Amino acid sequence: MKELNNAELISFCSQLAMILRAGISAIEGISIMKDDLAEGEGWGILEKLYQEIETTGLLYESMRKTGVFPEYVCNMTEIGEQSGRLDEVMDGLAVHYENEEALSSSVKSALTYPMIMLGMMTAVVLVLVVKVMPAFDQVFQQLGGGLTGISAAVMNFGTALSRYSIILAAVIAAAAAAGLYLAFSKNGRKKLGGFLQKSRFTKDISEKMACARVADAMDLCIRSGLDIDQSLEMTERLVEHGQVRERIKKCREQMQEGGSFEDALTKSGLFSGVYGKMIVIGVRTGSVDRVMGKIARQYEEEVANRVQGIVAAIEPTLVAILSCMVGLILLSVMLPLMGIMANMG
Repeated sequence: MKELNNAELISFCSQLAMILRAGISAIEGISIMKDDLAEGEGWGILEKLYQEIETTGLLYESMRKTGVFPEYVCNMTEIGEQSGRLDEVMDGLAVHYENEEALSSSVKSALTYPMIMLGMMTAVVLVLVVKVMPAFDQVFQQLGGGLTGISAAVMNFGTALSRYSIILAAVIAAAAAAGLYLAFSKNGRKKLGGFLQKSRFTKDISEKMACARVADAMDLCIRSGLDIDQSLEMTERLVEHGQVRERIKKCREQMQEGGSFEDALTKSGLFSGVYGKMIVIGVRTGSVDRVMGKIARQYEEEVANRVQGIVAAIEPTLVAILSCMVGLILLSVMLPLMGIMANMG
């Protein structure tokens, strides 16, 4: 059974937080949530969770045994149960995954239009090359001419594509399957994340997204009653970005050697510049959790602006390149036709 997605985690955590604040126990809350659902996958998860709670008496162990909750959620739930602040933790988890969903959605929405446009323009070019140009070549041959030079080369390329259309379809299907694997499977997302971390075009964006998750997780952990070192330990488990995880580890090592959190941040490079100074002020004023929340929102805005800037640069470039390709193909057809008509005249 696959892990719950962000939307499902938001729904579960927000509903359970509301139930717990009303003074209802976790097991009774799960029962209420289960009764509100029709039988299906969601109902089955809640039923299994309810049975596990009846056996263990602990929500976090029961969640872990269902196999559908991320380890981070299970760990935070354990902290909430042990500290007696489970309602606050659930509310914080709902906000955390709302922020995760908003960040992911902003990136996806920014990339969707260019990808659709690229696909449509590519389809137009393929139709022109595979269908239109051979039809014009037959007309030209009947008129005593034919396509030559670049026009003939483009048409021959289209003929080859048409002849090996099964292979082309297989390549497209394989590419689509690879895209689905990278987008929706856990291992695929991990591999895609590793590529984005190393690519010179997406390295900075990937790092900022990881820093946003660090700040957001630190905010939640500190509000849940954990100290700085415990919050860093929990956050280190959540972050998948290799370099950022190393910085967290280095920061913790600096603190274990007796250094202050402010100095450890500076030496590790986890948060630098204005963000580092904001955290120092937050530590001194006892409001580091709120500062972390603000930093997370700032990073998310930076990521959204950076992606939109890249897309703004890519869109006209794609339009220009593909428009030129379509124009050249049409000209390669029309010029020989004009020459034949001129000869006939």
